[in-house]
Amino acid sequence: MIASLSIENFALIEKLDINFSEGFSVITGETGAGKSILLGALGLLMGKRADLSSLKNEQEKCIVEASFSIKKYNIQTLFQDNDVDYEDETIIRREILPSGKSRAFINDTPVTLNVLQEISLHLIDIHSQHQNQELNDENFQIEILDVLANNMALVLEYQSSLEDFNLAKGKLKQLVTQKNSASKEQDYNSFLLEELIAANLIAGEQEELEAELEKLSNVEAIKENIEKSIAIATEEQIGVIQNLKEIKAAIAKIAALSNDYAVLFERISSTIIELDDIISELNAEHDKLTHDPERLEFINQKLQLLYSLQKKHQVKTVEELITIKNDLDAQFSSFEDIDNQIEQLTLQVEALKTKTDGIATTISSNRAGVVPSLEDQLIKILVPLGMPNARFKFEINATETYFESGKDEIQLLFSANKGTNFGLLKKIASGGEMSRIMLAIKSILAQTKKLPTIIFDEIDTGISGDVANKMADIMSKMSTDLQLFAITHLPQIASKGKNHYKVFKYIKDENTFTEIKKLDKTERINEIAEMISGKNLTESAITHAKALLS
Repeated sequence: MIASLSIENFALIEKLDINFSEGFSVITGETGAGKSILLGALGLLMGKRADLSSLKNEQEKCIVEASFSIKKYNIQTLFQDNDVDYEDETIIRREILPSGKSRAFINDTPVTLNVLQEISLHLIDIHSQHQNQELNDENFQIEILDVLANNMALVLEYQSSLEDFNLAKGKLKQLVTQKNSASKEQDYNSFLLEELIAANLIAGEQEELEAELEKLSNVEAIKENIEKSIAIATEEQIGVIQNLKEIKAAIAKIAALSNDYAVLFERISSTIIELDDIISELNAEHDKLTHDPERLEFINQKLQLLYSLQKKHQVKTVEELITIKNDLDAQFSSFEDIDNQIEQLTLQVEALKTKTDGIATTISSNRAGVVPSLEDQLIKILVPLGMPNARFKFEINATETYFESGKDEIQLLFSANKGTNFGLLKKIASGGEMSRIMLAIKSILAQTKKLPTIIFDEIDTGISGDVANKMADIMSKMSTDLQLFAITHLPQIASKGKNHYKVFKYIKDENTFTEIKKLDKTERINEIAEMISGKNLTESAITHAKALLS
């Protein structure tokens, strides 16, 4: 319930502070006194867009703040989901700055307008002639049946199952698309993979083959130079080795005379040994050299294959070709597994569809189960409200379409007079009839669901007399379970309120201001008498007002 309301610098309100009570309260005032201003301020708390023209003083900010007692609403989870601190006495504040910027706070936590709108929906329900059109909204009609059928937990379960179902369907569609796309490239990728496998790629092989190719391509020149080198070194008379041996013999004769000569002798000896070893290796290399045209052709072909593959795949090494081969191999393994994934996911989709359909069927059955009772209750309420021949028919049609709250399409049919056929409510019911039907529905919902504070804005338009009394009785009964306000011009309704507030205008220093005050007993008698007879109060009007209040 709204415990208090504070408004500063909004429209014709300079500063206003008012406390509200539980139960049924009425708000009265002359046309143009500022009742719409009060609703506009509450609209800001519900997240409606701010307008700079609403500032009374454009140099100062506008502040609208309200305190709500929400302990009985059980909406702690809603606060947690929106990362807002929960308090049993929750304070909502909205500020409009002279710059045009707007700020919103819930329990001093800054929030977006979306969060403010979501939370305030559970706190305030402002109902005007315009809101009567909500009755024509199929989602609202479904919500009515679901509340009465106690379907809310089932609807949440359905929504969760539907989300899983749609997610699985999306994954399955993605896999099928992936498979179809991969199939188009499968043959070409298969060719590439087989080509790389056939190449028998070995890391480091290219460098070895290129080195061997150099040898085989120059075998005659290599042999010639090795033979020449061996001849120079081993010629009997003038070969390098023979000359070194003669040097060694000469130094041997003086090696004993000095340590320096002995060292030189050892070095010459080592050189002869090293040269002998070189000659041996040159001979061995010479022996290995053979002209092998087949091997040369094989190496040429293998290298050309490697160069061709590297060019095709736009790489420079065998190692990179091996990586590409491994990737293609992995793709094929993945592709082979995709059929299994599709099969498993298809089973999952079918299971989720069965589960979701089952919940939807239960929801639909529960809705159908409460329709007769709802139609009877509506008729009983509307008969004393001047609609003795009202009849209703809820047509529930199961479809194959998955909606947010099930698979049903609903049409609310209505007949206001005997002998007339049923037709869509929105096409048949008048504005006054819509107001009374909405009141009847709200009163039925109040018995089942914890409704937020309801503000009926001139819902009594177009009625009078005994019907107004009956309407007031309904609102009074509803207020035993919730806080209810009625903005009214009818004394019959104003007299039934537990609390009476008056909105009025006054002029101060050539400026017009709007104010609201709670009326005491005497003020209330005079206000209702004025509603009966106008500004000139008569004794009979006062007597009538007292009678209404008693």
